[in-house]
Formats: sequence, structure tokens, C-alpha cells
Amino acid sequence: MTHLTLTLIERSPDPERPAERPRRSIADRIRNVGTARMAALALVLATIAAIVWVNVSSASYHGFWETHLVIGIEDFQLEFTLHALVNEALMAIFFFTVGLEVRREFAIGELTSWSRAVVPVFAAIAGLVIPALVFVAFNLDSGAAGAWGVVISTDTAFLVGALALVGPKAPGRLRVFLLALAVVDDIGALSIIAVVYTEDFNPLPLIVAAVGLAGIYFTRYLRSGRGPIYVTLAIIVWLAFFASGVHPTLAGVAVALLIPVYRPDRRAVEQALELARTFQQSPNTQYARAAANSLRESISINERLQAAYAPYVAFVILPLFALANAGVELSPEILARAMVSPLTWGIVAALVVGKFIGVFGAAAFMKLTRIGTFGAGLSLDRVAGGAALCGIGFTISLFIVELAVEPSMRNDARVGVLSASVIAFVLATVIFRISDAVRPPDESLKLLVRPVDAKRDHISGPVDAPLTIVEYGDFQCSFCSRASGSIDEVREQLGDRLRYVWRHAPLTSYHPNALAAAEAAEAAGRQNAFAAFGKSLFADQERQLPSDIMRRASELGLDMPRFEEDLRSPDVTGRVRDDMLDAEAMDITAVPTFYINGRRHVGPYDAQSLIRALEASE
Repeated sequence: MTHLTLTLIERSPDPERPAERPRRSIADRIRNVGTARMAALALVLATIAAIVWVNVSSASYHGFWETHLVIGIEDFQLEFTLHALVNEALMAIFFFTVGLEVRREFAIGELTSWSRAVVPVFAAIAGLVIPALVFVAFNLDSGAAGAWGVVISTDTAFLVGALALVGPKAPGRLRVFLLALAVVDDIGALSIIAVVYTEDFNPLPLIVAAVGLAGIYFTRYLRSGRGPIYVTLAIIVWLAFFASGVHPTLAGVAVALLIPVYRPDRRAVEQALELARTFQQSPNTQYARAAANSLRESISINERLQAAYAPYVAFVILPLFALANAGVELSPEILARAMVSPLTWGIVAALVVGKFIGVFGAAAFMKLTRIGTFGAGLSLDRVAGGAALCGIGFTISLFIVELAVEPSMRNDARVGVLSASVIAFVLATVIFRISDAVRPPDESLKLLVRPVDAKRDHISGPVDAPLTIVEYGDFQCSFCSRASGSIDEVREQLGDRLRYVWRHAPLTSYHPNALAAAEAAEAAGRQNAFAAFGKSLFADQERQLPSDIMRRASELGLDMPRFEEDLRSPDVTGRVRDDMLDAEAMDITAVPTFYINGRRHVGPYDAQSLIRALEASE
């Protein structure tokens, strides 16, 4: 009987023989465009459609979105326009996904460690405050100063899509920085909507909302049937927010912050595998359902909901929002008024100049004063391009236009938002192109981007040895396994003259267990067993499932409760991710990749070749 296993070892690329790029069909190219770019494109197309529609037939555009709907029965009825349905109901789902991301980042993501979070947090705060001040300076006498909330937020969907489109070749570190910044930016924007732009406040319905939110929190302890309960309570909370006068979209955020999030439990994953094996041996509905439920429960509901809702938000809700809110009439009279409107110019200046000064200025100050951690590849020229992209304030900016700007001035505000977004995109493109031209990538890829750090790195040999080998490797790669023998021979011949450093570069597209193996080695390293655990992984590369990892830890005599806790630690995850981002910045696509005294080694990596390269570098 064949047993089910998730271990899948393919032949990863040989670093000595770079693989030729296969010819791709048009369909392949479309598939490889990426979700972020496609989502941004969908927003752009919806925006263009809204502008064309409103300028071809303003009456039909406004008439369509002002269509009234009545939901409910007898005395319990809610009356909406289509426009309100999009902005207050569908956008609650968008804000729900924003809240899920915020919850995840603070629980197990980039914002769990203060040293990691301090740079994007302060950059985000400056990126909220400076644009607001710039806007108010332009509008002190215009009567629109209270609409400063329009310029505070960055559109995360456009930001990610634009970065994928015009960003640097290896945007990983910059992308992590900008996503962490966007999370804090969203928190600020949502707080301002709740505090500043809430009218006709009635606190009594919030008591009902509080009870509903408490029910959502305790639902996590139920063993089954949680989905319908979450949905029912979420609707009650939304209705309570609606009745209170607090913008009901914030109900989505409140619900999301109470949804549990955790790293996948390896024991639960192993249990799911056992149930899958049972189903394979005896296929029936009961075993299939048990296996599916067990596998689903091993992933937190937060991440399951993000995965489930993301396509609908990206390709339905946000394009609908753009279609309903980006309809700017572009008649000569309206454009002429916008050209002299302090509201329009205040929005453009705040988003394009204020966001750039706030984000880039804060990051530059922190880098110069050495506050916080800047990873390899997160240079100030890259931050400058990212800061320019932060001026794309589309979704929440248009959302707040509806809340904060008088109807007679909304066209001026929309012209400002759309113009600022285009200018910010063009400015970022120019910055990235200049950065690439001034600093050609070919030479930088030959150098080690992160110097060896005795406090951080896994070092074998004297920390002050004159010769250094840094290896980027993968515990599930057969080439790395064979290279370990070469390294042992080099160390034997050079003795105390050599220090050897291992860093992680798991090729997850070839080795599905490699990332988990790297994290397990890091967890073992917290008990001074990194080298021993690594050797055990190399000794049996086909058995690296969760049960195999736990068995190895037990055989090495590790403190198992501590080991399991460290496996779930965001610090362990972050440590491996840092190495992977370094590898991306240096364009490492095959392992093992060696650096000899800080310079990339090209050619054979047998012991004698490595020794000759080391001696030639002295």
C-alpha cells in the first residue's frame, strides 16, 4: 500500500549550470503577471470606466448609484442607495480584511518585534501627520480644512501592484517595509474615520455591538459550527454600528481584530496527514470529511478568511467601489475650477510631497541615527521610491471624500486624489529608474549584502579567523548535502584560519519542507544544537515532515516544550525570512551559493576549488 506523504524532493537548480529560461506562451505570461498587478489593473480599469461613464452620461451614472433598495420585512427595514450599499456594506468586508491583516502582523508578523517595527511604524506616523499639516496649510481659508483626512492614507492595493510593476528587481525587503507601514497607516486612517468623521452619535446600540463582539471572541472555544455563529454575530455588530452613527465599515475592523490567529500547529498538520492516509487506505465520506476538517483547523481562521476573501475584495469589491466613487466630471469648467481650487492643490501637495517628506524623512532620520533595523537591500534610494508610491491614496482617500467634503466640492477633491495618484506613480518610477542606473545591479550582486555578525550568525571556527566562507543553503537540497562534505574537508585543512557561516535560502518551489526545516534548525539553535540538527536533516532529506522534526529534536535531547514554543516564535520565522530576503537581494536562485571573504564564488565548490579561492582572496 502506498502511503501519502507531503515530502516532494525535485532536482533543484545546479548553481554551476544556470537553467535556461523556458519560452513562455501568452497564457503563461498572463498567469505570471501576479495577483497584485492584476488587482491594481482592475482598479485602474474600474476608475477609467467610472470617469468615462459620468462624462458620457452624468444623469445615468448618478441615477444608477442613487437607486434605492429596501431590505427587511414589515417594521424592520433598512433603506439604502446602491452607492451606500457599496460604501457602507461591501466596504465593511474590505475593512474586515484590513483588520485581519493588522491582527496578523501584530500577532505573528513583521510588527511583533519592536526592533523590526520601529522604522515602518515611525515612518507611517510621519506619513500620516505631515500630509495632514500640508493640506491644512493650503486650506486654512478655503473652508475645507476639516477634510484633512482625505490625504492621510495610502492605498495598499495600488501600492503593492505598483511596486510589482515599477519597483526594483529584488523588492522583497522594501515590500515588507511598505506592507508594515501600510498596516500602521490603515490603523491611523480607521481611527480617524471613527473619531473625526462620525456624526449623530448614539452610544446605546454600541452596547449591543459590545455584546456581539464578546460573543465573537468566545466563539473560538466552540468545537464546531463556528462559521455560522461568526457570520450571525458579525451582522448584528454591523447593524449596531449602523444604528449608533459610527460608520458601519468599522464594524468589519472590530470583528477582524477578535478573530484568532496563530502559526500552523505541526501536531495538527501531522494529525491531518494521518487522517489523509486513513482516507487513502479506506476511502469514504466520513474519513474525507475528518481529514479535510483537520487540515483546515491546522491553519488559523484569520489566514483562512484572508485567503477566502482576498479575491472578492481585489476583483469585485474594490473595483465596484472605484466605479461608484471615482466618477469625476471633466468638463472644461470643472477642470478650470479644480486648477485654482486650494482643495485640489492641497490634496495633490499633501499626497505627493507630504507623504514623501513624512515617510522618507522619518526613515532617513532613523537610518542616520541608527534607530531600528534596516535589512540588507533597504537602502535610502529604495525607501525614496517606496515613499513616493505612498502618495497613491486612492481607496480610503475617495472613501473619506464622501464623508468629509461638501457635495459641491467633491469633484475638486476627486480630481486632486486621482491626479496625486498618477503623479506619485510617475515620480516613484523615475526614482527607481535613476536608482537602478546610478547603482548597476551586476556588481552589487557579487558582494555579500550582510556582513558576518558574530551575535547573529551561525559560525563554525574562530569568529576572528582571516578566511571566511558564507554558504546560503537549503536542508532539503542534495547539492547542499554533498557540499557539506567539501566544507568539512576545507575546515580540516585550514583549521583555525577559517570561519564558516551558514545562512538559509530554502528553495520552496522545489523543496516544500525546506522552510519548515530551516525554522526547526533555528529553534534547535536556541538550545545550542543548530549544527547537530542541521546534520540530522542532511542525513535523511526525504524525512522532514513535522513528526520527523519532532523526533529529531527528541533524539538530540532538546527541551521539547521549549522547542515547540520556539517553532511558533515570530523571532524564529523572522530570522529565516531575513536570510531569504538577503538571498533575494543578491539574486540567489540556486543553492549552495558561497561567498568567499565577502565575494560571490563562481565555479566548482569541491574542497580544493574552495581552498584555492580562499587563498587567492587573501
